[in-house]
Amino acid sequence: MNVSRIRALRGPNLWSRHTALEAVVGCTDAECAIDRLPGFEPRVRSLFPAIGALRPGGYVGPVSLAHVLESAALALQANAGCPVTFSQTSATLEPGVYQTVIEYSEEAVGRLALELAQALVFAALNETGFDVDAAIAQLRDLDEDERIGPSTGAIVDAAVARGIPYRRLTRGSLVQFGWGSRQRRIQAAELDATSAVSESIAQDKDLTKKLLLAAGVPVPTGRPVSDVDDAWTAALQIGLPVVLKPLDGNQGKGVTVNIVTREHLDIAFRAAAEHGDVMVEKFLPGNDFRLLVVGSKLVAASRREPPQVLGDGLHTVRELVDIVNQDPRRGEGHATSLTKIRFDEIAVARLAVQDLTPESIPARGRRVILRNNANLSTGGTATDVTGDVHPEVAASAVAAAQMIGLDICGVDVVCESVLRPLEAQNGGVVEVNAAPGLRMHLSPSYGKGRSVGGAMINELFAHGDDGRVPVVAVTGTNGKTTVTRLIAHLLTASGLRCGMTNTDGVYVDGRQTDSGDCSGPKSARNVLMHPDVDAAVFEVARGGVLREGLGFDRCQVAVVTNVGSGDHLGLNFITTVEDLGVLKRVIVQNVAPTGYAVLNAADPIVAAMAPTCPGNVIFFAADRHHPLMATHRAQGKRTVYVDGNTIVAAEGAWRERVLLQHIPLTRSGSIGFQVENVMAALAAAWAVGLKWETLKSGLASFVSDAHNAPGRFNVMDYKGATVIADYGHNPDAMRALVAAVDTMPASKGQRRSVVISGAGDRRDSDIRDQTIILGKAFDDVLLYQDAAQRGRADGEVMALLREGLAGASRTTRIDEIRGEFVAIDTALERLQPGDLCLVLVDQVQEALAHLAERVKGARDAQHLATA
Repeated sequence: MNVSRIRALRGPNLWSRHTALEAVVGCTDAECAIDRLPGFEPRVRSLFPAIGALRPGGYVGPVSLAHVLESAALALQANAGCPVTFSQTSATLEPGVYQTVIEYSEEAVGRLALELAQALVFAALNETGFDVDAAIAQLRDLDEDERIGPSTGAIVDAAVARGIPYRRLTRGSLVQFGWGSRQRRIQAAELDATSAVSESIAQDKDLTKKLLLAAGVPVPTGRPVSDVDDAWTAALQIGLPVVLKPLDGNQGKGVTVNIVTREHLDIAFRAAAEHGDVMVEKFLPGNDFRLLVVGSKLVAASRREPPQVLGDGLHTVRELVDIVNQDPRRGEGHATSLTKIRFDEIAVARLAVQDLTPESIPARGRRVILRNNANLSTGGTATDVTGDVHPEVAASAVAAAQMIGLDICGVDVVCESVLRPLEAQNGGVVEVNAAPGLRMHLSPSYGKGRSVGGAMINELFAHGDDGRVPVVAVTGTNGKTTVTRLIAHLLTASGLRCGMTNTDGVYVDGRQTDSGDCSGPKSARNVLMHPDVDAAVFEVARGGVLREGLGFDRCQVAVVTNVGSGDHLGLNFITTVEDLGVLKRVIVQNVAPTGYAVLNAADPIVAAMAPTCPGNVIFFAADRHHPLMATHRAQGKRTVYVDGNTIVAAEGAWRERVLLQHIPLTRSGSIGFQVENVMAALAAAWAVGLKWETLKSGLASFVSDAHNAPGRFNVMDYKGATVIADYGHNPDAMRALVAAVDTMPASKGQRRSVVISGAGDRRDSDIRDQTIILGKAFDDVLLYQDAAQRGRADGEVMALLREGLAGASRTTRIDEIRGEFVAIDTALERLQPGDLCLVLVDQVQEALAHLAERVKGARDAQHLATA
C-alpha cells in the first residue's frame, strides 16, 4: 500500500462540507480485497478493537487496504476525542488506485491520524505490534495543543450557532468573525473594540484602584512596594493579613493572599516579583467571586474556591494532590475545564500555616488548602452564583468595567456573599481583568453553565446580523472570468467596495493586490479578510476546489456559466464531463438557503444541478421557449432570456427589459457568448438585490477592452484591419469565437488569420479539435509553442495542432513559429485593410501589452503620415 498526494480540503469540497484530508492510495492486486490477505482482518481488529466497520456508509464491494486505512484514521481521531464522523473511499479508473477522504477537526491531528493508521495497517500486514493506547494519547495531546481553548471555543460555537462565519488567524486564540467590512475580531475573550489603553490600565493594579475609587467602587487599601522589606513595612502599615500581587499582571499569576507572617511574605514577594513590580494590599476576608461583565450587563458570576484536598486519614497531602489531579477534567493550562493543582513552594508555605507538610497525613474529613487565591489556573474550583448577585453588586461590577473601558471584563470581588451590597459587608473589588477566562462560567465545578459565548457574540453582532458580505461564486468551462468581472463592475456601480478574484489577479475596490491565476480558495480567503470589502465575487476554478475546497463556507449566489464538452479532462481523476459537472456543482450545493443559483438552462449538465441547491434557482438561456425556461417561468420563478433585441428578466407577471444595443459587451447582441455572459451576470446582480437603474447603467458602462476584460474578445483596429485578442483555449471556446467572428462586419475579399497555441495539460483530442474548428473559418493559421508545455515533449503540441488542420476546408497557409510575440508580429505584418486576425493569447497581460504597443505605434505612424 502506497499513500501519496495528501491534500487538506479546508472548505466545502467535492466530497462533503467537512474539512477533510484526501489521499491517493495505491494497492496491489491482493490488497484490493483483504479477503485475499489471510488473517489480516482479525489481526487489525486485535490491534485496534475500536476500528469499527470496514464497510462504512453501506459500502458494498471488496474491502481494500484503502478502506481499512480510512476506517482506522477516522476511528483513531474519534477515540482521541475529536468530533469527526465522515469518511469515504472511492475507486478511481486506475486499477488499484483509490481516493480516501477522512474528516478532521484539526489538520495536524488528521495528518497524524492518517500516519498512525498507516502504521497500524503495516503492523497488521507484517504481524508486528502496534501500541494503540500510545497512538490515541499522542493524538489527544496534539489535539489539545492545536484546538481552540474553551473560552475562545465557546465564542466560536456561539457564532456558528448564529450562522456567523469564522476564521482562526493564528494557532492561538486570534479569531476573525464575519467577512470584509463587516468583520470583527477577538483575542481569547477580548474584543477588537477594546483599546490598548484600557487593557494597559487593567494591568496596572494601582491605577485601577484609584480609578475605581473615583467611580465609587469599593476597593481594598494598598500601595506598590520597592523591595521585600518595603513590602513587609507596607503590610504592617496596612494591617495583616495582606495580599501580594504583581502590579502589572493577569490570570492570578504571582498572587498570594492571606499572608500573616514574614516568611510567607518573603515567598510571596519572590513569586510576584517574577512578573514585575509588586504591590501590597489589604486582605479582605470572605469568599472570592468572579463577575463577568459584557458590554453594560453582568452575564455570569462564580464563587471560586482555592485548590484544596480532603484528608482521608490514609494518604499524605502530596498523594492526595496526585489523586485529585487524576480527574480527567484536569489538565495543563486552560484547554480543559479544570487545571491540575500545582505543588510548589507557595503550596508548601500555605501548608505550613496549617501546621502541615507535604508528607503529613491529614485526618479524615480535614480540608487542606494549597493556595489562598482561587484562580482556576492554579487548580481552584468554581460554583455558579449568577442568580444570586444583588443588583447593587452587579452595578458595581459594571461601573468598574466601564470606568476602565473594557467591553469584556472579569471583575474579582471579595465579600462574604453576593446577596448583599459590598459596602454592607466590607467587601470590595480587588482586580479587573481584560480577556478573562470563561471556563468557570461555561463548565463550573458546581451549578449551571452559562452561555457567555453567546453574550459576547451578541455584543459583537446585533440581532439578525450574520457578519457576512454578499459573496458571488462563478464557475464554468467558458466565460467565468468575464462574468466575474462584469458582476464586480455592477456591484461597484451600486456603490459597494468590491473584492474580486479571477485568473488575472485579486482586486479590492478597483486596486489590484495580487497578480497571476488567483481563482483558488487562498485568494478568496484573503479577500474576505480585507476590511475594505463590502461584497465579493470569486471566480472558482476546478483546480482550487480539487486542491483545497472552497475558500468560504457558503455563498449568496452561485453562477455556473456552462460545462459544454469540458476542459482539462483526464486530470486529477476528472475524466468525463459528468465528473466535471459534479465538481462544478460544489458551489451550487453551498448556496445559502436564502440565496440563488444562476444556472444555464441550455446546458443539460448545468441545468441538472438545480435540485442540489439549498436556495432558489434563476435559469438563463437565450431561448425563452426552452422547456426548462418555460416551466420555471410558468411557476412564477426567476428567469433571464432574450426576446428580440432585449434581455428580459422575468418573475411571475413582472418583467424588466434591457436593450442589447445599450450593452457594449454584446456588440448590440451580435456576439452570442457575450450575451450569455451578460445574462448570467445580470441574474447574479439581480439575486444580490441591486437596483435595476444601477444594473442598466452598469451594463452600459462596461466595455470589453484590455482594462475591463483583458483577453476576453478585445477588439482593436490595426491599419484598417480588425484584431481580436482572446484567451479561448478549448473547443467550446473556439466554436463560440468562430460564431462571433462570423458576425463581424466584413469587407469584400476579407482574409482571416488566427494565431494559436495549445496547453499541454489537455487531452490530445481537445488540442486537435481546436484547430479542426478553426480550419473551417480561417485562411491563415499561425501556430506557436505555448510558454509552458505542461508535461509535453518539445513540439508535441504543435504537431497535434497541425493534425487538426489536416483536410481543413478553408485554411490554405500554416506557419509554425517559436515564440508568442514573434507569432503576433508576423500576423500583424501580413494584415491588409479589411482583414481580420484572431489572436489566442497565452500570456494574457504581456501579450495584450505587446498588442497595445503595436496598435499605438501604427496609429502614431498614420497620424504622422496624415500630418
